[in-house]
Amino acid sequence: QVQLVESGGGLVQAGGSLTLSCAASGRTFRTHTMGWFRQVPGKEREFVAVINWSGGGTNYADSVKGRFTISRDNAKNTVYLQMSSLKPEDAAIYYCAATLPYFPYNAATTAQSFGSWGQGTQVTVSS
Repeated sequence: QVQLVESGGGLVQAGGSLTLSCAASGRTFRTHTMGWFRQVPGKEREFVAVINWSGGGTNYADSVKGRFTISRDNAKNTVYLQMSSLKPEDAAIYYCAATLPYFPYNAATTAQSFGSWGQGTQVTVSS
């Protein structure tokens, strides 16, 4: 397992941008497919984006396609989520997650596919 710590959340106006970071510990980061999920009170955790271990494959929820970009820097053990054109409905706690090593990214769109989670970072979007 990897230990994950998110940062970068905050308050932003609708239409604005924010970049989240997730720092991972351990030597195996470059073997893990990484994902971002979000959750609002009373709702299930929702898939946002996923990136494979090399960074060569990504997938997004329809609700964020064209607005969010997931990327990773394996030299820094960090995965990012660049969010632009933010909407009030994007407000949530955002979680970073890691699969088991070499888990196929195109199958990693549910929370059950991920075994390690960060503590979450709050994103608030004002209208």
